[in-house]
Amino acid sequence: MLPQVPLFADLPPRYLKRLGDRMEEQRFMEGASIVRYGEPGDTFFVIAEGEARVVSMGGRVVNRLRPGDFFGEISLLDGGPRTATVVAETPIRTFALSRPAFRELIEYEPAVAVGLLKHASMMLRRLERPASG
Repeated sequence: MLPQVPLFADLPPRYLKRLGDRMEEQRFMEGASIVRYGEPGDTFFVIAEGEARVVSMGGRVVNRLRPGDFFGEISLLDGGPRTATVVAETPIRTFALSRPAFRELIEYEPAVAVGLLKHASMMLRRLERPASG
């Protein structure tokens, strides 16, 4: 599944294997909060099955996540608290990567860090746009 995730699509097979070996499958029931705004962030998630919604501090849905999407990268990059809550909209299966394994990956494969920075920039730009109605 990892080669289908845009963030990892350009990684050589040996790095994909290394990444896959370090990820842990985690399942959540519909309605479960996978991560919560303000909590410490020590895990990055890739959705394998199911759907989730990203909810801002104010309770507004700011994004919907589907298989191949990922979340949790901001807290792993900066060590800060979670910037949003992610709630499972259906039963969901994820692959989780711990902070130490994540940091090792971006040290050995800087393209992943560049991809994450692009993704984070895109998210910030989306949040800065005024809501259209």
